[in-house]
Amino acid sequence: MKVLLAGANGYIGTRLISVLLEQGHNVICLVRDKRRFHEQNDYSDRVTLLTGDLLKEQGIEAIPDDIDAAYYLVHSMAQADDFAALEALSAHSFVQAINKTNCKQVIYLSGITNDTHLSNHLQSRRHVEDVLKECKAALTVLRAAIIIGSGSSSFEIIRDLTEKLPIMTVPRWVNTKCQPIAIRDVLGYLSAVLLNERSFNRTFDIGGPDILTFKQMMLTYAKVRKLKRYIVTIPFLSPKISSYWLYFVTSTSYSLAQSLVDSMKNETIMKNHDIDDIVKRDCLTYEEALKLAFNKIEQNSIVSSWKDALNNGYLTSGFMDQIKVPQNGTLEYKIKQPFKRNSADVLKNFMAIGGNRGWYYWDWIWSIRGFLDKLFGGVGSRRGRTSNVNISAGDVIDFWRVLLADTINNRLLLYAEMKLPGEAWLEFKIIKRQDQTFLSQIATFRPRGLWGRAYWYLMWPFHLFIFKGMAKRIVNFGEDNS
Repeated sequence: MKVLLAGANGYIGTRLISVLLEQGHNVICLVRDKRRFHEQNDYSDRVTLLTGDLLKEQGIEAIPDDIDAAYYLVHSMAQADDFAALEALSAHSFVQAINKTNCKQVIYLSGITNDTHLSNHLQSRRHVEDVLKECKAALTVLRAAIIIGSGSSSFEIIRDLTEKLPIMTVPRWVNTKCQPIAIRDVLGYLSAVLLNERSFNRTFDIGGPDILTFKQMMLTYAKVRKLKRYIVTIPFLSPKISSYWLYFVTSTSYSLAQSLVDSMKNETIMKNHDIDDIVKRDCLTYEEALKLAFNKIEQNSIVSSWKDALNNGYLTSGFMDQIKVPQNGTLEYKIKQPFKRNSADVLKNFMAIGGNRGWYYWDWIWSIRGFLDKLFGGVGSRRGRTSNVNISAGDVIDFWRVLLADTINNRLLLYAEMKLPGEAWLEFKIIKRQDQTFLSQIATFRPRGLWGRAYWYLMWPFHLFIFKGMAKRIVNFGEDNS
């Protein structure tokens, strides 16, 4: 059958594509930019791509009339102050486009909203459900609590907190109960309700077998990892302080931390088990879901990560359009480092930059820069990498975003997402000139105003040492056993 997938570049959507393809479906992916999809997906030649920005109704490419069903997996985790309005606008545009087709079913993954007083985030999810009910097609809503899987926001935050802090003084929301579910089971439910008429125009809660507090989830994580952790609850910490605490300790942004803390006041527990009558499934326990996530990380097979979602700036700026670094009004620092070893080794080295590998030279300076970025409301350097082995356009590397990872032309281009008085790019490329081979490393900065230019020249002494040292270490790493 022919299935449309809106949100194909997202954490859930990326994983659902392979499930649908394995079941023999004809998958049509609605994406904002086809180039990004081609960069990060191995199966881009097995699906049909449509371009569409759901925040701009007139910018949606025509959806085929003969689609049988559609998944709506578009979510915003507080990427902007008006995220609820953006989510509603996106859902409305989707409804308008779907109503022009012969679609029989729309499937939406929402959040469990059984509490009376919902957080802004959960209220927005509930409102999106109401907007999607305007579809002529039957609506199936699956409501989930915390999703546990390699790369999921919930798993990564629990991981950050538990791995880094032997003793935690935590807000009272750690005693809120929820019903976590493994990503494998979410995908199982999403595929099982597809064109199942018993699921039409119905809403289902889905969850794993365990009901746990956030404190219990962190302690269980510690047990699985064989870590001793002590958690002390401080009941008087305000939501704002809690958000800052989460922001500084984990890799999350402040806006996402606010949204999460606001949502954590709500219990997210299944109130109905009607899904059991439609889909017979033995879900993984929380501990089993954790172990599965660890296996994926150890195998370097994380399919997608919440951290790779584009920030709000990219929603309007055309992310992939920045592959060509601007030349007008920019300042540059160029290095050409000659080498005689195999080019494939040098390519492998700069493609592995950041995350666990680090930045090859003066890592402590990069750490300080990341801390200062966090201090001023930036993303900081705690995001690391989705995979230590694979890299593609759209991935994050600490406080950089990958614009291009081209192993054919030996080029890596990064765009800075830290707080800056301007814009910055960092490019690595292998160049061959006659009998010589060079690593070309270019730092480009487009200053914003007088302070932007002052910032560049203040940083110049650091650039002299950091970038030269980094280039030398990249071409020699692995050869000098360091």
